[in-house]
Amino acid sequence: MKKKVIISACLLGELCRYDGKTKKVNGVDLAFKDYEIIPFCPEAPLFGVPRQRIDVVEIDGEHRIITNQTNEDVTAKLKNQISEFINKNPKVDKIVLKSKSPSCGVNTTPILNRKKEIISYANGVAGDMMLEKYPNIKIDDEIKYEMLNKHFLK
Repeated sequence: MKKKVIISACLLGELCRYDGKTKKVNGVDLAFKDYEIIPFCPEAPLFGVPRQRIDVVEIDGEHRIITNQTNEDVTAKLKNQISEFINKNPKVDKIVLKSKSPSCGVNTTPILNRKKEIISYANGVAGDMMLEKYPNIKIDDEIKYEMLNKHFLK
């Protein structure tokens, strides 16, 4: 049975980002060619592509997911979507998420105040939930795979 890896779908080349683009990193494909790859994007199924950006905003000491233009709080919707995904994938061997993402970032996501100023960096909502659900799995971002990509393109 193949090992399983969850990878942010935008890193795999899916056009699922808020701007309708991708952040494909070929090194990710290379590193996990022998794995069963499980693409992950909690935002696209809920909000479509393209869509307005979302931000992590600290409100009364809590991180909330707020749409950038309409200021709608979509935290509950996003958490439900991520929970469903995690429940469908209880056993995985590796996770690679998109850095700086309000959903997927791990220690790289900008946390904003109500004035939309960066006050710190932390995890996106999926990053937090996956760290809790998969405590024994190190979650990487695309940075080390970009280096792998550069090495193979020489």
